[in-house]
Amino acid sequence: MGDCPPRSTLPVAVRPPEDLADEAEAVARVRGISVDALVVDSLSAEVARVRSDKDFVTRARELLERDKELLDRLAK
Repeated sequence: MGDCPPRSTLPVAVRPPEDLADEAEAVARVRGISVDALVVDSLSAEVARVRSDKDFVTRARELLERDKELLDRLAK
């Protein structure tokens, strides 16, 4: 794990359907930004949206607690 690049530069491959890729490219061009910037903006907006979703946050906490319990059991 120590060899991983900083998260801000972690490359991620996205393979959307062709029609969505075309539309995303058009939106990015109109906005004067790269498709990469459009993807980052979209991800940021989605993360902000789910942070304000109380049901999502509750489910996330439950899943993380379960993961912690499993890791604790494995560590014994």
